[in-house]
Amino acid sequence: MSISDEYKRQFGWRNWPAVFEAIPSVQGQTILDLGCGVGDIAAELVHRGARVIGVDIYEEFLREARSRQLPNAEFRAADLRALPDFGVDVDGVWSSFTAAYFPDLSLALAACTKGLRPAGWIALTEIDDLFGHEPLSTQTKGLLAAYAEDARAAGRYDFFMGRKLKHHLERSGFVVSKTLILSDSEFSFDGPAGPDVLKAWQRRLSRMTLLRDFCGPKMDHVENEFLDCLMRPDHRSMAKVYCCIATARS
Repeated sequence: MSISDEYKRQFGWRNWPAVFEAIPSVQGQTILDLGCGVGDIAAELVHRGARVIGVDIYEEFLREARSRQLPNAEFRAADLRALPDFGVDVDGVWSSFTAAYFPDLSLALAACTKGLRPAGWIALTEIDDLFGHEPLSTQTKGLLAAYAEDARAAGRYDFFMGRKLKHHLERSGFVVSKTLILSDSEFSFDGPAGPDVLKAWQRRLSRMTLLRDFCGPKMDHVENEFLDCLMRPDHRSMAKVYCCIATARS
């Protein structure tokens, strides 16, 4: 299964209806979709009457998004870390599972919302404590916590960005109107994972080469214990999926 196929499958595990219900009506609006992936969100926004400009760094995702031939949607290649100016005025900004790649999110928000019209809105969705699952041994939890701190300190990824979205938005001059904690069948669930969710986690861990390098010879044990944890009847998740919706301060 390609990573594009994985992303399409994951779409059904997210509680996107709750977010669409919480944001303003997008009918007739121009929306910037940052980290658009394979275009699932863009398709939903177009269906609701929006014009969408999707942006992603990965050409494989962009090819998949463009193959949908969505009316009123275009997809651009850009590295958001370069803080690009998109040169377009928009009514709203959507970004899902992208914010954590910007430990200094406030700086990125300032750059990526330059074209946001007065009173425009922004919706950010992000995971918090991705590895927050129990029961795990003290050793495994310690290794995963150390890796998360290493990623944050190096500016690669903030595993605890979900809880920080509100702070970054307010720091960037936005007024947060809603904070949601979303149900999620892959990231935030109790009890044993279903077969498809377990396979998704297996593939995710296999792609995390930096985690494997960090853990070294202990990685096989960490991976096996983590997957075993997800299959246990007493499995509990501390991970949460946050969504913050805000408007530009007038």
